[in-house]
Amino acid sequence: MLALFALHAAVAAFLPWLAARAPRGVWYVAALVPLAAVGWAAWHTGAVLDGGTLNETLSWAPALNLTVELRLDPLSLLMVYVVSGVGALVLLYCARYLPGHGREAALLLLFAGVMFGLVTADQLIALYIFWELTSVISFLLIAGRGEGADHRRAAEQALLTTAAGGLAMLFGFILLGIEADTYRISELLAEPPSGGLTWLAATLILVGAFAKSAQVPFSAWLPAAMVAPTPVSAYLHAAAMVKAGVYLVGRLTPALEGVGPWRPAVLAFGLTTMVVAAWSALRQNDLKLLIAYGTVSELGMLIALLGAGTRTSALAGEEMLLAHAAFKSSLFLTVGVVERTTGTRDLRRLSGLGRRLPLLTVAATVSAASMAGLPPLIGYLGKEAAYDGLWHAPFAGGGWAVAGLALGSLLTVAYSARFLWGAFARKPGVPDAEPKPAAPGLVWPICLLAAAAPVLGLWYEGTARLVEPYAATRGLLAEPGHGYAVTLWHGITAPLLVSASMIVLGLAVHWARRPVARVGSRLPRLPDSQRGYDRTVHGVDHAATWLTRHTQVGSLPFYLTVLLLTVILVPGGTLLSHPPDWPEVVGWHSVAQIPLSVVVLTALGGLVVARHRLTAVLLVGAVGYGVAALFLVQGAPDLALTQFLVETLTVVVVVLVLRRLPSNFTPERPSPRSRVLRAAVALAAGGCVAYFAVSATAVRQSLELSDTIIERAPETGANNAVNALLVDFRALDTLGEISVLLVTAIGAGALLGYRSSRRQWPTGPSAGSRAARAFRGIHWDVPREPWLPEADELPRRDRSLLLEVVVRALFPAVLVLSVYLLFAGHYRPGGGFAGGLVAGQAFTLRYLVGRRAEAAFPLPITPRAVSGGGLALAALVALGPLLFGQPPLYSATFTLGLPLLGDVKIATNIFFDLGVYLLVLGVCLKLLFALAQARDAGDTLVPYHDRPRRVPR
Repeated sequence: MLALFALHAAVAAFLPWLAARAPRGVWYVAALVPLAAVGWAAWHTGAVLDGGTLNETLSWAPALNLTVELRLDPLSLLMVYVVSGVGALVLLYCARYLPGHGREAALLLLFAGVMFGLVTADQLIALYIFWELTSVISFLLIAGRGEGADHRRAAEQALLTTAAGGLAMLFGFILLGIEADTYRISELLAEPPSGGLTWLAATLILVGAFAKSAQVPFSAWLPAAMVAPTPVSAYLHAAAMVKAGVYLVGRLTPALEGVGPWRPAVLAFGLTTMVVAAWSALRQNDLKLLIAYGTVSELGMLIALLGAGTRTSALAGEEMLLAHAAFKSSLFLTVGVVERTTGTRDLRRLSGLGRRLPLLTVAATVSAASMAGLPPLIGYLGKEAAYDGLWHAPFAGGGWAVAGLALGSLLTVAYSARFLWGAFARKPGVPDAEPKPAAPGLVWPICLLAAAAPVLGLWYEGTARLVEPYAATRGLLAEPGHGYAVTLWHGITAPLLVSASMIVLGLAVHWARRPVARVGSRLPRLPDSQRGYDRTVHGVDHAATWLTRHTQVGSLPFYLTVLLLTVILVPGGTLLSHPPDWPEVVGWHSVAQIPLSVVVLTALGGLVVARHRLTAVLLVGAVGYGVAALFLVQGAPDLALTQFLVETLTVVVVVLVLRRLPSNFTPERPSPRSRVLRAAVALAAGGCVAYFAVSATAVRQSLELSDTIIERAPETGANNAVNALLVDFRALDTLGEISVLLVTAIGAGALLGYRSSRRQWPTGPSAGSRAARAFRGIHWDVPREPWLPEADELPRRDRSLLLEVVVRALFPAVLVLSVYLLFAGHYRPGGGFAGGLVAGQAFTLRYLVGRRAEAAFPLPITPRAVSGGGLALAALVALGPLLFGQPPLYSATFTLGLPLLGDVKIATNIFFDLGVYLLVLGVCLKLLFALAQARDAGDTLVPYHDRPRRVPR
């Protein structure tokens, strides 16, 4: 299972590259992966249906109980067939419908892998991660690549709705795990929790399931998502993603069906959604919207059946789940062919299409008949089991449930007939459509999906073999004295009579569609989920605007005061109310700390009264250097080195930014009362932090962990314990921190208007040109030779011979020093972060001389590629050990015998450090390039030889 999931991700990463070379072949390659998943499921079907399970576990951090546990049982096996089987056919359909769309191919395949992980996850937190990934991929597929505002709005609505429900579900998972003392789903089913806050956990979980499966009042996002391409709608919004909520209800029902709100909620919301959405489907003229509302209706039925908690209802839910995946994806793909061949989906403009596309008409008719529940199709099997299960339900309210199911079924028959009539029938007064020929590659996947309905219906023994093991799960209620068997004929029974009556009435409703429409126009409007969503979003925006208006007043001192007061009152108040034992305080450990502290305090005092911006920046730098010196005296050279480098780079960048600001701070002086308040807050915050720092030393019980890290550092191939801690013991923290650093740099670049593209900068005037002649006879301090190519485009007054010569000599030396720090970090102060900062300062020197860092970086790659490549390398080193059966972030040490060098000892985590180095360097380059572009936007340089000259008198 883990290998299959990894295969989905690996092939998805390869598809965008392949799409440019094989526009249709990319889809065939993508389809091979879910086909492999179907073959794998078929291989294990016999063992799973005989009562066995397949389990795999990936331990990420066992001490923290962070594991990925996958399990294949009868219900997850059924879902694998649905997710991977339909996914393979949709991908094959896309070869003709979306040739060359590498982005969509990669996302659809990645989605298939994520759904495979979701339905096999045996751990609540892992299930939640896969759950949210499906929402993110759905957002990307709906939004597309700049298709328009409608796509973006629909993608935002889908993401907001499903992600908000997912957050509620996460809280429910946490509560459920606490009540059950386990987050493993199989253990929850074996020993269901009861009492406590289980009812609240169940309620929150249902909110997430209802939002994902588009139940009222969360149903508006699914019809809005129909702006996505038809294959996306067929796979995500009919067969797979929307089934996630249905699957979750079915998965947890054996454990939670006895919890108070569970059964009433699933029956009430599910059957209400079934009726309301089916009525909405009858009023649609867009074939795709008609099928979308029908999907919402049938999802409501599935939620009700799989959440009812009885054996027969579970059988019905599984059969309808199989039927729905086949017929609904088939009908969506049919709409795609109709639109592609005729240019419209409006049923009022379609006429006579059945005679022009006979094979497509037959396939769509079979699928619609299965949707309506006609024999001998699998839709009939599921519908009859649904009536029987609710008719003989061993709980109160079964009669009302039967009535809701009957009304929903009647409307389902009516909109199924409306679909066939609207798409293929000949209509009086409407000219016959002249469709283009439909490519066989578009039609045969539809035929295969439609063929599943009669095959699974007539071969009901095989269908029963697939669905009965889950229905026999402990926790599902059995109907006393009533044993239901999956078959096409149970005799003339009351459920059969109700079913037949609803079919006849549904066809009558379609036949009388005009009178029904007139009556419907006079009825009160049903609740509109879209209007509710719009009003909710508007209300949230209004509340956010009000809150922002009263809290974001545009005053930095106000914001800083609020933050400091929060620190003083919350953690400071807690510390004062529960003070620890006061430790023994030592004034200083070294005499050198006294003058350094004086320097820091003096710089801080000067900073308070400084009125000049450059003076303030230099004083801030002095504080940073003084603190770095204190670290060095205290015996932390790695920390001191990093502090020195960060301060240097920060001061330089801030000075460059200050060039665009006034030299002095605002002349407005705060009032005396404001000064007193600020001084009091500052002193209180400083005292609070100092008290906290001293108190922290009192609660430290031992240095056992520190001693352990120092003792075990050589196991990682490092003699420097700090470096071993960063790239081995706590490498996951480092990976997260560099990811945050990259995101921050992207945000800073966006604020500066940076565009990542290679630009060829001038390399100076060519020999014999006017510019070259202009440089003859210039003053001694202006270089005659092109020491640095980027400096030749500057005005003469901005150039310095001394600075250019020094930077040209220092630049390669500083780069070599950065590489030395990278590789020396395993044994002495240094490392990837320090080395990347030093390399960034080398390019900063080039920027200071020529105002261009690009000329010093001649490689045909962008800073984005450097930083992204560094993050990718670090992540690859972190996950690479999985291929060798080791836990993530595992490091190995080996020795290579090299000519001249002898035996060289190499630790794999050095490549992790190299990724950190590249990322930090890429971030520095990105900021420098952004500063250059921002400067160009505000100040256009005019070369010296093109400026007007003063003529001497």
